[in-house]
Amino acid sequence: MSDKSHAYKNFGGKVGKVFSTSEPEWPMPPTAPPDAPNVLVMLVDDLGFSDLGCFGSEIETPALDKLAADGIQYTNFHVNPMCSPTRASLLTGLNSHMAGMGHVAHFDPGFPGYAMEIREDALTMGDLFQDHGWASLMIGKWHLCKDSQLSEAGPKHSWPLQKGFERFYGILGGFTNFHQPHRLHEDNHALDVDDYPEDYYFTDDLTDQAIKMIKELRSSDPIKPWFMYFAHGAVHAPLQAKIEDIEKYKGKYDAGWDEFRKQRFERQQELGVVPDKAILPDRNFEQNHEVKPWGDLTSMEKELFARYQEIFAGMVDNVDQNFKRLRDELERMGEWENTIIVFTSDNGGSREGQELGTSAYFRTLLAFTGHTDLESTELDHSRIDLLGGPRSLAHYPMGWAMASNTPFRLYKTNTHQGGQQVPLIVHWGKGLPSDKELRHQYQHVTDILPTICELVE
Repeated sequence: MSDKSHAYKNFGGKVGKVFSTSEPEWPMPPTAPPDAPNVLVMLVDDLGFSDLGCFGSEIETPALDKLAADGIQYTNFHVNPMCSPTRASLLTGLNSHMAGMGHVAHFDPGFPGYAMEIREDALTMGDLFQDHGWASLMIGKWHLCKDSQLSEAGPKHSWPLQKGFERFYGILGGFTNFHQPHRLHEDNHALDVDDYPEDYYFTDDLTDQAIKMIKELRSSDPIKPWFMYFAHGAVHAPLQAKIEDIEKYKGKYDAGWDEFRKQRFERQQELGVVPDKAILPDRNFEQNHEVKPWGDLTSMEKELFARYQEIFAGMVDNVDQNFKRLRDELERMGEWENTIIVFTSDNGGSREGQELGTSAYFRTLLAFTGHTDLESTELDHSRIDLLGGPRSLAHYPMGWAMASNTPFRLYKTNTHQGGQQVPLIVHWGKGLPSDKELRHQYQHVTDILPTICELVE
């Protein structure tokens, strides 16, 4: 038999005429270096620059604030101003158009830069880590394949397990109901869920599944390092939160977006997140992006709009709670100190709720295409007690997105800084000493992959 046979390509042994004159070889599986770190890349959805306490927010995020204090906090980090393009750049290290994801993944317009799937020859973080001996795990929101490929019929070549991940739990599309997800996937198949527990909440579930995956790995291999891409569905619309998390912020936002934007800016200056000499810009005024002064709103609008932000704050708070829960478990398992943590957001705060916000998120999405007029604030106000629960799909008005993106202008989808400058925190207890000085140098999402590769070498 010829050594050039395809079946024996790269075979390092010897094939003789009989078994006794042959020499076997067993290929070694890829093995990570001794004491290689775990890697956790956590991406939050639509979290604005000022939405964490360490970046100026009044929202309580003690676990993430501690991560920043113990690690490295970056104040000049930039992403693409939309969801799927940032995800593609994060996972591949490529410009989003070069990766095939020049826009949000829905339909394919027929051009390579907008193929709505990561191109076939582009390696992802999942590929790289798996090929070098790490377990490769993914939790949360994918949103990197076309709408036409989301069904069980496939094709599945752009699903997570075909893009470098060995395990997956979450959603393939862009968003879902946090209390009753419409379509969950595990690995390469959809889950058949008839009913959810009354206390079910998507962010809690994702954290449960992340912990479960790591424990399952450790039950069979006590030393193999893992890479986990944890892409939260929060805090993307629909704005839905647990009752206790909403109640925590009840009445908190009655002063309105102008006041909280001002307070956040002042806190950012105190923290050193923005320079002392910086000046807070006027509220957004561009056509179709303009924000009314809070004082010009009716009492009904103020009550409704404040409620939207109470829900949003509850969602951010819950992300922090779940991060602490994951950290506590990693510490209990002895995994924390040798785990590289990268925490960031895919883009700035979203203006998809438009001027008035909504109790029905699809309504404002349709309005962007001109198919329907916005329904009345009176109707949304009549649903105020439903907001945040499973029977409403709320989104806040863009005045709160303006506050979310303090001190920058405009929003998600805009190339202004409000759309693409977001928080970044990096922590590695064993390998990176904490840096009390904030890092103000420019970084871009395409820097993340090569930087992690350099750290784990």
